[in-house]
Amino acid sequence: MLNIFEVSETNKMIEKENLDVRTITLGISLLDCIDSNLSACNQKVYEKITTVAKDLVKTGEEIEKEFGIPIVNKRISVTPMALIGGACCKQPEDFVTLAHTMDNAAKAVGVNLIGGYSALVSKGMTKADEMLIKSIPEALHSTERVCSSVNLGSTKTGINMDAVRLMGEVIKQTAEISADKDSADCMKLVVFCNAPDDNPFMAGAFHGVTEADAIINVGVSGPGVVKTALEKVRGESFEILCETIKKTAFKVTRVGQLVAGEASKMLGIPFGIVDLSLAPTPAVGDSVADILCEIGLEYAGAPGTTAALALLNDQVKKGGVMASSYVGGLSGAFIPVSEDQGMIDAVKAGALTLEKLEAMTCVCSVGLDMIAIPGKTKATTISGIIADEMAIGMVNQKTTAVRVIPAIGKDVGEQVEFGGLFGYAPIMPVNEYSCDAFVNRKGRIPAPIHSFKN
Repeated sequence: MLNIFEVSETNKMIEKENLDVRTITLGISLLDCIDSNLSACNQKVYEKITTVAKDLVKTGEEIEKEFGIPIVNKRISVTPMALIGGACCKQPEDFVTLAHTMDNAAKAVGVNLIGGYSALVSKGMTKADEMLIKSIPEALHSTERVCSSVNLGSTKTGINMDAVRLMGEVIKQTAEISADKDSADCMKLVVFCNAPDDNPFMAGAFHGVTEADAIINVGVSGPGVVKTALEKVRGESFEILCETIKKTAFKVTRVGQLVAGEASKMLGIPFGIVDLSLAPTPAVGDSVADILCEIGLEYAGAPGTTAALALLNDQVKKGGVMASSYVGGLSGAFIPVSEDQGMIDAVKAGALTLEKLEAMTCVCSVGLDMIAIPGKTKATTISGIIADEMAIGMVNQKTTAVRVIPAIGKDVGEQVEFGGLFGYAPIMPVNEYSCDAFVNRKGRIPAPIHSFKN
């Protein structure tokens, strides 16, 4: 039971410290929509999404009004579309029609984004997987709300380097086709190692094949709340620092658990997980980088940054798991550059580099996220960056991801503007030495020895 002090404390977090529920994501299985006829498949997909999700936005708005908790996004994730279109799609253009159907269904029910234009190719690619991947640039360019993800590796299977090479080319094509808007289509495309089946955050959300027919997943976020709490223990010991983060993460996650339970009850759909990630926004005071500075760094990227981030990530998880029956998704700290004003400031000051961000991803939630790089960057170089991140995830048995934006026509010293939740980003320099001969080898990098546990 909540007492009056806790209610007051939560209200303060919402009003002054940017606490919000970042997303309610409704996962929908489309396995029963598979059909050998493309038109019939599209019709089934549209009807399933619009039927199951018809009350999602209304429910979210009702919860906001009743409890006074901001719910920033209402989203949908679906079964990876490479599986759904495998029987009916004969060319990449056929998959694009499924992307249009997803987009139309998302617009019909009023959600912000829909994820699941995805393929899972950590060990190999089917013809359908390859066609979907090749269709991604056109699919994202011709839709508004569709997000795409591709899982390229896992601890159990290794890294599919053929798919890594292909994705370097696809990311470059996606940037080129949207060059007139700062290559913004790349914001809706992410590649993973060890992608979770129940992630509620975009662009990586998809409804895993191990999930139920429909499920409610909630992502909470409160970097501003954590920073405010740490201001009160400035200069104290690591023990007090850790306890403060844990207690704050518990309170933030309880809000997510409350929203998830209410949404599940109102929609009649089972509750899946609460993802207790610290996800920043461009708003001042809603920054993970600012937390690192409050811990004791001049800028994110200074010596000690990886250790501070490891501490933060661990304490967030320790506090959060006590607050919810089911914790899942990614659960930790996100470090997207364009969406975090403190990270942007660190890049501009020269404190934060691509290599330092790569080191930081060894100990946090995702990886190289929302990073703008020069438009002249070669596709093979992008593939090399991806391979490095996939290796970190594979060896450390964790989820890693890459979401980079090669800003066509722009170079280091300039910036790209995305607006809204996506913010803006200074273009970061990339090591230009060639990895062509490495990337162009065929096959896959084997799974690490510690993956053989059976």
